[in-house]
Amino acid sequence: MEKTKQGTGRRIRPATLNDLDELLALYAHARAFMARSGNPTQWGTSRPTPEQVREGVVRCVSFVCEENGRIAAAFEFSDGPDPTYLVIREGAWINESAPYRVIHKLASYGNGAGRFCLDWCWSQFRNLRIDTHRDNIPMQALLKKCGFVYCGLIDTLHDGERLAYQKIAD
Repeated sequence: MEKTKQGTGRRIRPATLNDLDELLALYAHARAFMARSGNPTQWGTSRPTPEQVREGVVRCVSFVCEENGRIAAAFEFSDGPDPTYLVIREGAWINESAPYRVIHKLASYGNGAGRFCLDWCWSQFRNLRIDTHRDNIPMQALLKKCGFVYCGLIDTLHDGERLAYQKIAD
């Protein structure tokens, strides 16, 4: 499941409990970046919580992108179906019934690490779903660059409406 891109010094690996402090620092950085970019409410000042980050690691759905031995990005990658994606409004999924994987909690320090994570997910499974906040313009731009298509609106269990995206193989 590990992938290294030649020349970048980047690789994806499962997160471990030893990564928790670095993951929490990365998510704090991402929250500050989102606030500066006009998106202060998606993760607020406390999400993902330490408990949510720990749970992702324990459930083996949390991954990190290392660059030259340091964490450059993190995300959760899990099998669908995702309960928040069961109902989509003002649009439709590209395909409703095919198995898919879900990407959540993507955060990076920049320099292409987020794209590297999305490309890795694509190399693992050819039907991906992800969502983001309406005000998260940088993430929307990244998703478009990586070939994700806007599909409609979903409602999260606790955090309200999100823009839903999907990428499938042709």
